[in-house]
Amino acid sequence: MSSEAHLAPYAVRSDQGGGRRYEEAPHASRSQYQRDRDRIIHSTAFRRLEYKTQVFLNHEGDLFRTRLTHSLEVAQIGRSLARNLRLNEDLVEAVALAHDLGHTPFGHVGQDVLNECMREHGGFEHNLQSLRVVDELEQQYGGFDGLNLMFATREGILKHCSLANARQLGAVGRRFIDRTQPSLEAQLTNLADEIAYNSHDIDDGLRSGLITIEQLEQVDFFARLWRDVQRAHPGLAGRRAIYETLRRVITALADDLLATSGELIREAAPKSADEVRAAPPLIRFSPAMRKDATELKRFLRANLYTHYKVNRMRVKASRIVRELYEAFMTDPVLLPPDYQDGSGDVTAQARKIADYIAGMTDRYAFREHRRLFSLDEL
Repeated sequence: MSSEAHLAPYAVRSDQGGGRRYEEAPHASRSQYQRDRDRIIHSTAFRRLEYKTQVFLNHEGDLFRTRLTHSLEVAQIGRSLARNLRLNEDLVEAVALAHDLGHTPFGHVGQDVLNECMREHGGFEHNLQSLRVVDELEQQYGGFDGLNLMFATREGILKHCSLANARQLGAVGRRFIDRTQPSLEAQLTNLADEIAYNSHDIDDGLRSGLITIEQLEQVDFFARLWRDVQRAHPGLAGRRAIYETLRRVITALADDLLATSGELIREAAPKSADEVRAAPPLIRFSPAMRKDATELKRFLRANLYTHYKVNRMRVKASRIVRELYEAFMTDPVLLPPDYQDGSGDVTAQARKIADYIAGMTDRYAFREHRRLFSLDEL
């Protein structure tokens, strides 16, 4: 088994973290979290991320991020941060690669519409769906449903959860009831996610032409780093200047997180992963960097995520998801046999429909909609 001797006392080790739901013998050459990572990478849900929207639909351009490339960027940033803090890199990587497995087609709009459709049947939330994917929906093993991941991996996937849902999840939802913290690896992956999308959404926004450098210069954090690039490389322009600036964005956020979190960990001095749970959040940005990151997020929300061209696609996507759901609820025989509940329980059938729609890629959802509603499609 891979050695974990280098890990700090407060890191999660393979012999910690609650084990698996179904007992399995340890692997001879891989740690428990390397094994989790490998199961996630080989899952059907992971492959589907290649054709699921981050901000721009997959067919709008070959170079825009998808849920798959986003997850890979989160894993890369997360591993680098974890190494510096002597945390379990393999656990961070597993959580990063799995955190969006339950995301719907068409990004957040797909989730929002499906949640509205499911309001009377327990709602829909992509974090819960990601957990459902790894716990139940993946069908690859003879002895159990799901991927049978370690508890710490499953807990890290579940970033948010209402109290009502937490009460139904057993041990993995317990921290939301007790108001305790997850592992430092889970806390770190959450902020690696933020670092990744703050930087790559700027890149995609500029590449699309929906936002400009002139607009971004109104954001003090970006403007400072843009000026640094101009001083270091006079006359540099175009994509190279953008890449140089975005490298600095990622570095500034990562360096601040390491310095701030390192100090918080030293002050709290947790002697084990269990002691982390009773402490306040220990993986954080400094107040000044949190302010900068929040300003950047507000800019992207105001100027990119709600841009009229993005909104046009959002309206189309909303219609597709809603009409698929309503058609399947009205007439479940339109569903593939595996998604027809047959028990007469309306809520059980609704959940199967949500599983089916959430598992779709963008282009599969387009295709299913045409099959159901276009007279030219057979």
